[in-house]
Amino acid sequence: MSHSVLRRDFLKIGAAGAALAVGVQGLAAAASDAQKIPIGLQLYSVRGECAKDLPKVLAAVARMGYKGVEFAGYYNRKADELKKMLDSNGLVCCGTHTALGTIQGDALKATVEFNQAIGNKFLIVPGMSPKGKQGWLDAAKLFNETAAKVKADGMRVGYHAHGGDFKPIDGETPWDIFFGAARPEVVMQLDTGNALGAGADPVAILKKFPGRATTIHLKEEGGPADAVIGGGQVKWKEVFDLCEAGGTVWYIVEHERGGPDVLGDVERCLEALKKMGK
Repeated sequence: MSHSVLRRDFLKIGAAGAALAVGVQGLAAAASDAQKIPIGLQLYSVRGECAKDLPKVLAAVARMGYKGVEFAGYYNRKADELKKMLDSNGLVCCGTHTALGTIQGDALKATVEFNQAIGNKFLIVPGMSPKGKQGWLDAAKLFNETAAKVKADGMRVGYHAHGGDFKPIDGETPWDIFFGAARPEVVMQLDTGNALGAGADPVAILKKFPGRATTIHLKEEGGPADAVIGGGQVKWKEVFDLCEAGGTVWYIVEHERGGPDVLGDVERCLEALKKMGK
């Protein structure tokens, strides 16, 4: 066999090996992307723009690269209208902020049906004000009972953090009282900015309730007045490490600092997260 034949075969093998290596790398990168927690946007961040032109906002949010949106109001749209707008932009509903009354009594059935129609399974109560420790324990009981009711529908109920939830009652915060009594099925939607702004440590909260932050609001706190995610005091690496250790299925950006360009601000939040490898 000639040296030229040997060299030709060697080059073929080398090229095939290189192609295989590139293919393996591509598959690894695709697998890594698939394992990433998707990022959604809480539409309350751009509520003024949504009120003016919801279809335009959803199209813009999709172009930015967000994978889903969380509603905080429906802007007089029916469920089928919302679902059509989501589908046409390749978005999914990653949650709705729904008032406490909408998950109680006869209202629950209609709430479940509406959210099933828009493809959402996370019913998140954005805020409540029970009186005293017993009030928070009673609220946890209500959420436990409601979680059991909606389980057969493939849905979850949860509670979202506001600053007042971290002001102690007899040495214990409402947040700890509530989630200490709530079953794991109840979503702990921590808001990093609201917690830190109230003097609580979002990292410590995630450690205390591991795996409970099924969806989490990523919000900056501190730093310049116009700071987006990454420009303030939230310890993002620690937050992400704890979320990615298990339990979290959606990162949800919320930006409430105002300013003349709210759509630009939420796009900058997403770009900052991408730079962090999210």
